[in-house]
Amino acid sequence: MIHYLGKNSSLLKQYIAEVRDMEIQKDSLRFRRNLERLGEIFAYEISKQLKWALRETITSLGTAQCEMLAEQPVIATILRAGLPVHQGILNYFDRAENAFISAYRKHHKNGRFDIQIEYTSCPNLDAKQLIISDPMLATGASMVLSYKELLRHGKPAHTHIVSILASAQGVEYVKRHLPPADYTLWLGEVDDELTAKAYIVPGLGDAGDLAFGSKL
Repeated sequence: MIHYLGKNSSLLKQYIAEVRDMEIQKDSLRFRRNLERLGEIFAYEISKQLKWALRETITSLGTAQCEMLAEQPVIATILRAGLPVHQGILNYFDRAENAFISAYRKHHKNGRFDIQIEYTSCPNLDAKQLIISDPMLATGASMVLSYKELLRHGKPAHTHIVSILASAQGVEYVKRHLPPADYTLWLGEVDDELTAKAYIVPGLGDAGDLAFGSKL
């Protein structure tokens, strides 16, 4: 299942336009906040797919039957670019457990690169709803490797993969390498082009650098 939230007109499209805009990107605080807002929108949409239960709530005047989440998901992200989106999702699922994966591109002299995972912090995932986010889904390799790394900590009941911007190639890579029954893709917008260096075009640039400053 793939959900393209950008297909319909909503504030999501405005926030995506702003994170793409070179002038607005100069304000790193606003860039982070826009990613956080987008994470909140995705969290709200994902919440519609989760299990709910009726619970009695005591008010000052009596009791009410209210729907509450039957269980909290586990929220995971790929460091460091995914942190603002992760925070947005956590703002809504504020009782959730959290997981973090340190993954990066290790470049070689021939221009190619491998995905390296150095560190993972994760609770038990058995039978849990897992939400894993990364603002960009370029080749799809980082997401697939990160998902498989998380499986070392248990088998989720279902996984929700969130990406603000994806390439068509990255979407196809995920579809080829992950069992379709195990996950749902939640995407903002999909760009058709991926450069030889695996950057999404038009994309938005390096989300990690724009959010937190350039790195060596």
